[in-house]
Amino acid sequence: MEAAHAHGHGDHAHHPAGIMRWIQTTNHKDIGTLYLWFSFTMFIVGGVLALMLRMELFQPGMQVWQPEFFNQLTTMHGLIMVFGAIMPAFVGFANWQIPMMIGAPDMAFARMNNWSFWLLPPAAILLVTSFFVPGGATAAGWTIYAPLSTQMGPGMDLAIFALHIMGASSIMGSINIVTTILNMRAPGMTMMKMPLFVWTWLITAYLLIAVMPVLAGAVTMLLTDRHFGTNFFNAAGGGDPVMFQHIFWFFGHPEVYIMILPAFGIVSQIVPTFARKPLFGYSSMVYATSSIAILSFIVWAHHMFTVGMPAQAQLFFMYATMLIAVPTGVKVFNWIATMWKGSMTFETPMLWACGFIFVFSMGGFTGLVLAITPVDIQLQDTYYVVAHFHYVLVAGSLFAIFGGTYYWIPKWTGHMYDEALGKWHFWLSMIFFNVTFFPMHFSGLAGMPRRIPDYALQFADFNMLSTVGAFGFGLAQLLFLWAVLKCIRGGKKATDQTWEGAEGLEWTLPSPPPYHTFETPPVVK
Repeated sequence: MEAAHAHGHGDHAHHPAGIMRWIQTTNHKDIGTLYLWFSFTMFIVGGVLALMLRMELFQPGMQVWQPEFFNQLTTMHGLIMVFGAIMPAFVGFANWQIPMMIGAPDMAFARMNNWSFWLLPPAAILLVTSFFVPGGATAAGWTIYAPLSTQMGPGMDLAIFALHIMGASSIMGSINIVTTILNMRAPGMTMMKMPLFVWTWLITAYLLIAVMPVLAGAVTMLLTDRHFGTNFFNAAGGGDPVMFQHIFWFFGHPEVYIMILPAFGIVSQIVPTFARKPLFGYSSMVYATSSIAILSFIVWAHHMFTVGMPAQAQLFFMYATMLIAVPTGVKVFNWIATMWKGSMTFETPMLWACGFIFVFSMGGFTGLVLAITPVDIQLQDTYYVVAHFHYVLVAGSLFAIFGGTYYWIPKWTGHMYDEALGKWHFWLSMIFFNVTFFPMHFSGLAGMPRRIPDYALQFADFNMLSTVGAFGFGLAQLLFLWAVLKCIRGGKKATDQTWEGAEGLEWTLPSPPPYHTFETPPVVK
């Protein structure tokens, strides 16, 4: 009796209430939730910055902002969306899902998990504060190219510090994910039986561990160039500004795959569920994901076709870039083959997954266009590039995040989301996304340069269209917030069979797995 009583006291000491529960939590589900709310907050902040950019671009001429402030908006929109919105959202999914999918009690390093998350809010505050320091936020673009970034005001230093902290968070989170997946799978859960979401995150985590230190090196060299008299990137002192680009993109190219591979994983969970048959070509999906990850390290200089590299180098990077289209094509083929002759229904998660496959493929094709060196030399730094990467990062990463949220939120909250709200959110987002970014292909082909606040009259119509689309897309996201809050507060109880007749496929093993309740992994005979 006494022992039980004492245990009760100890138990209470380890379960603080109120806000302390969230600050001290080591529970992977709580931490996943924190990541997701943080990422949504940053998504809204980054989105507001984007709308401020589009306000200026609604008409030619200078309307609203000073050119310098316009450039600060460009930089901060990019940094906040990449490091504050997309990446933390996927880490939130990883925290929630990976332990449950492999039958682990929690993440391997529960306290480090807490620390990984709590590094992010201070970093975000640093980034956003840089707007309010003398000289304002950095206006060097999200790629912070030297030598421009060596001349910027103190906002640049805040950005460098923020990137360091976010990088440390990513590295810790990744070590945690790799360790959890390799060491904590339930008996019978072999590597080739893991759900694809787990596979994509294992590979993504390796990418993060490999490239985050490279970014840290680049911004550290930048910092010493700025304050300690080094000349890494200063040509007058024997340095090389192009070297900054090489180092940055050696991080930056794998980084874009870090932002899409978990999306592939989410889509690979959703499609089999609503097609009601196992994923087509499971092992080829695993190999394709690994190939993409390996190839991502040898294509970085396709961002640099105009720096004056030798023709042999241009050819190498052109062919290597085109090669990445092959495993990506394998994935798209497998998703479509999974749907082929399935008994499909189109609930909200499936709409997002299908939307993803369609629009992401378009983004992939424009990437293939930009991979062709002579074409890229024409299109480099035009709105064609902006269109391309928003098709892969918004219609890609973001759509998958939305799809994954609708897919798993019944599991997370115990309540069903409002299907009508979800469908409205999807269709409005899909339509306004295309209204915003599709015209940019034409502006870019016609030669409109990116990152400038003013433009020639010939681009006026397309820009007006893009601005209208952007505001529509932004407002549509309020529906998402409403749907999520409504789901958390209550609504229809979610059952074990959330998706009619599809639940046994949630694990998407190579062969149809036995029925399970999700909290415990399926029994593998």
